[in-house]
Amino acid sequence: MNSPVSRQPRFRLDRESYRMLCQQVLERDGWRCQGCGTSNDLQVHHTQPRSQLGSDVEENLITLCSACHRQVHLRAETLARIEGGKG
Repeated sequence: MNSPVSRQPRFRLDRESYRMLCQQVLERDGWRCQGCGTSNDLQVHHTQPRSQLGSDVEENLITLCSACHRQVHLRAETLARIEGGKG
């Protein structure tokens, strides 16, 4: 018999606390995209998406430029479509 998997709720910060956390992540990453190294148009990305119970914690965030951030999301969407078509 399968036991139910307990899913922990994600940790989500209020807007101001999240903004401060993003500043910490940008500083931690040296104000550089961790994908290509640019310092232009930086954004903070959840490595485990909120939609998959990714939390607002420093360990789950990384600095990416908008181009690298877009590529990460496009790859994830493509993989989801491929995996969704199996079976």
